[in-house]
Amino acid sequence: MALIITGKSLIRDLENQGTLGMYVPPEGGYEGRYIRRVRAAGYTALSIAARGLGDLSAYLTGVHGVRPAHLGKKSSGKKAAVGEVYFIPPIIQTQVDQLPPQSKGLLLWIIEGHILSSEELGYLAELPSLEPRVKIIVELGGDRQVRWLPLKQVL
Repeated sequence: MALIITGKSLIRDLENQGTLGMYVPPEGGYEGRYIRRVRAAGYTALSIAARGLGDLSAYLTGVHGVRPAHLGKKSSGKKAAVGEVYFIPPIIQTQVDQLPPQSKGLLLWIIEGHILSSEELGYLAELPSLEPRVKIIVELGGDRQVRWLPLKQVL
């Protein structure tokens, strides 16, 4: 039953700090339990992987262009040979706009955060001050037990 107590302290730290760097055991399973606790506290959770995000500010808060895999086929005509560019709306603003009225906010849980640079982690640490309804947890590595620190302290 210790998870209930630590779940409350996680939520309290998340609401006070806005962003947390988390270290979890490599066997996994803890993330789902903590996400359930945060959802029960009134947040909407979105899990994404840090691999392949590219420019975080463009991906999370701005309209950005992507090209799907071309699968060996090339375009013909005057357009680029690698395929069309499709524009994707910002992830955070889209999710925040669709939050239920009773929701406290959006929790963005980023796995594999150890590949992010210090500049990207700094941007994530400042993001809740730009959008107060967004809270962020970044998994930064493994440890023997679950522990977390404010992301600004990790930097």
